[in-house]
Amino acid sequence: MNIGIVGGGQLARMLALAGYPLGLRFTFLDPAPDACAAPLGTHLQGEYDDEEMLKQLAASSDVVTYEFENVPESAVIYLSEHTTVHPGAEALAVARDRLREKSLFRELGLDTPAFLPVDSLVELQQAVSEIGLPAVLKTRTLGYDGKGQAVLREPGDVATVWEQLGGVPLILEGFVTFDREISVIAVRRASGEVRFYPVAENTHRDGILSVSRCRSADAMQPQAEQYVRSVLESLDYVGVLTLELFQAGDRLLVNEMAPRVHNSGHWTIEGAAVSQFENHLRAILDLPLGETRAVAHAAMVNFIGTMPASAEVVSLVDVHLHDYGKLPRPGRKLGHATVVAADERGLDVSIEALLSLR
Repeated sequence: MNIGIVGGGQLARMLALAGYPLGLRFTFLDPAPDACAAPLGTHLQGEYDDEEMLKQLAASSDVVTYEFENVPESAVIYLSEHTTVHPGAEALAVARDRLREKSLFRELGLDTPAFLPVDSLVELQQAVSEIGLPAVLKTRTLGYDGKGQAVLREPGDVATVWEQLGGVPLILEGFVTFDREISVIAVRRASGEVRFYPVAENTHRDGILSVSRCRSADAMQPQAEQYVRSVLESLDYVGVLTLELFQAGDRLLVNEMAPRVHNSGHWTIEGAAVSQFENHLRAILDLPLGETRAVAHAAMVNFIGTMPASAEVVSLVDVHLHDYGKLPRPGRKLGHATVVAADERGLDVSIEALLSLR
């Protein structure tokens, strides 16, 4: 079986690494000549909306998936007309657009921050008047890792932030004072089987995920599972789906969804019975899903902008290094380490040691 992946970054790379033991082969469509997944399969170097490249990808693939939600919707629609694509075009369309995404959550009865669409300075002023300050102005599409958004804290920020972000469709969201950020990863196969990973507690730095800790038996697990199940069923979703959530007291507010394997689930590679990457492949092939339980206390630490020396990382107890083979660049995810420890104390020690290397 050959799996086509739109995108050739680290998520595609980790999907391929999970798929090779299953006897799977991979073709990646990515415009970058040095796409880090390329050594693990066939690399079609071209733009995501290049119809000739999409035609080649469809012809060579039994099923196609994608590694990020900024794939052009037209590309997924075209591929769907020529081969099987999971997740489907509707899930991608919702996840690409923050307004459609938040509107779906509201329709499903899921708690979210207050939000309003903004297409002009006047609409922004009206939205600020209704939602109040502080608030967060975001582009409706193409934003990730803290990009395409700005916080408004006082009335004087309105015109300044409009100058920064105006000119594209926007959404204003109420600023959430939260106790912590968590995510829940679920996986659903075409025949309807669903499994859930333990929630991850996430810490960000400069808008980019820094540390994720698996929280088995977390008090918010049942509510998080209820939320993500409702989204899976409403979209007839196939594959791994992630919800990013704010916890405020006993409330969970949905921030956004990711229709793909997710950075906060990297701990599952060594820390779960079956990783999110293998389960995504099982799901899109409609194979029985694997166990999602944590096998120990587990966490993930991202390396952003610079990579520590490999020898320093692998010398640490209970630590596994994942180097994506990318050239260093400020703000770029270059690799991560997972920690799988026998107890919380050991987990804490290894996380602190990894953080000291960055």
